[in-house]
Parts: sequence; C-alpha cells; structure tokens
Amino acid sequence: MTRKIQFTVPPEYDGVKTVTFLRSRCGVSSRLVGKLKKAENGILLDGQRVRTIDKLKAGSTLEINIPDEGEAPVPVSAPLDIIYEDGDVLVINKSPFTAMHPTHNHQGDTLANAVAAYLLEKGGAGSFRAVGRLDKGTSGVVVCALNKFAASKLNGKIEKEYVALVQGNPGESGRIDVPVYRPDPMKTLRACSYEKGVEPAVTNWRAVKHFENSTLVRINLETGRTHQIRVHFAFIGHPLAGDNMYGDFKTQFGHQLLHCEKCSFIHPVTNEKVEFRAEFPDDFKKAVEQSDGI
Repeated sequence: MTRKIQFTVPPEYDGVKTVTFLRSRCGVSSRLVGKLKKAENGILLDGQRVRTIDKLKAGSTLEINIPDEGEAPVPVSAPLDIIYEDGDVLVINKSPFTAMHPTHNHQGDTLANAVAAYLLEKGGAGSFRAVGRLDKGTSGVVVCALNKFAASKLNGKIEKEYVALVQGNPGESGRIDVPVYRPDPMKTLRACSYEKGVEPAVTNWRAVKHFENSTLVRINLETGRTHQIRVHFAFIGHPLAGDNMYGDFKTQFGHQLLHCEKCSFIHPVTNEKVEFRAEFPDDFKKAVEQSDGI
C-alpha cells in the first residue's frame, strides 16, 4: 500500500528546485528523497513525473508516493487498544505485560508482532516503526509511524507525560540530574553515577497526591535513557511501586506502576498539534484507589 501525500507550492518557493522544497519546506529526509527518485511515480508535479532538479511554480501540486516497505516482525494476531489511527500514525495504549520488540525472552508476544499482524490484515507491509519505546512493565501511549516520512518527522519530536506511584514522600517537586550508565553490558540493569555516567539524564517531576507511604507523581523527561525514570527514583530513595529490579516496594503487582498517560506532537502531514491520552491499567487504578493500604 502506497501513501500519497500532496503539497501545494507556496509563492515563496516559486522557481525553487523540487529537492529544496521537499527537504526544507516538507521535511522529507535526504534518504527518502533518494528512494522517491527511483520509485515509479515517486515524485509528481501536477500529475506528471518531475526530477528533483526541476524548478517549481507557485500554486502547483507536488505529490510524493511513499512505498510501504520495510522489514516486518513475524505477524501474530493479538488485541490492540488503539487510541487513534490515520494514514500516517497509529497510537496505541500498551499493556504493561507486553514487550515492545522481540527478544530471546519474547518471541511472538510483543507489540511489534501484534502491530505487524494488524497492518498486514489491512493490506499494509506490516512494518513496525515505533517512535520511542516503553519498557516491558510500563504501560501507556506508544506512537507508531506508518511510513518513512512520518517516522522521520516524528523522531525525537514527541512530548510525553508519565505518572508513577513511588515509595514514601519525595516532596512536592524536583529535578533529578544524574547520568545513567550500564554497569554490565550483558545485563539490562542501569545505575546512576556522577563519575561513571556517560549519558546525561534529567527527570522532572511533581507530586500529584501523597498517601500514607507512597506518592503519585507526574513526570516529564528532558532525556530518554533506558530505565531512566525507574533508576532515577530509586537513586533518590523512592523506587517505583512494583519495580523489583530497582526496589522491593509492593512487588506483588508484577510490574512497575509507571504509565505514559499523555503524548503530544506536531502531526507529520497536517502540521497540527495533536494530543492523546491513555487510560490507566486496572491494577494501577486499583492501587491508587487503595493507596492508603499499600
């Protein structure tokens, strides 16, 4: 399935080369421009093939036709909690019990497998292009780009807000600015160290509600390191509930109580700002409702 996207050439781009318009105005990556040049009807001007060196006229319609291609995970049908979908993005509320990508521990039971099956059923190629990731055990909003143009435009441009239940009372707000590193390259475990840390990591948070022995916090990240939220809160002495890798606070949940509740971004095609929210998992909601007893 090919994704067709049309752009109207504005007056300020009259007489400008096609490639300049695609790169600077439309945000098409140089790699994708190269692929479109080789594809049949990859780049059309008012319905006719055009070279990237050809100059444009104001008011004309430039069309790109993006082939749906890419390596697809093994498709395995599974329920998906879809928040939003159009021709360019698929927004999903991920279960905390679902891993993002296949690994030696997860074969066929990941979000990538389920999305691949879903897209193939709709006539697509089944490519899984998640923009960012959530740890297994973390629930909430995951944005998938449905073509290479959308993936390029969204990369690093999605703002997320997380909610977590942490042990004890860390205060009202804070900023954790401590590098994160990987002590053992054979293990996923991360740690904090001002001396050994090679990757800067910054976590901003504010308390939403205090309970007897826990606090519900909202979190915004300035960086996106693996396990960043989990290892940062453990470092300041307030590990996440359910996180048995970095603490031992109420591990009966079987996963960390960390949820990506909201995300916002500029849509890659409409250029409008969009925002999506994901419902909390039942066990997270129940934990908060009964928080006086945890």
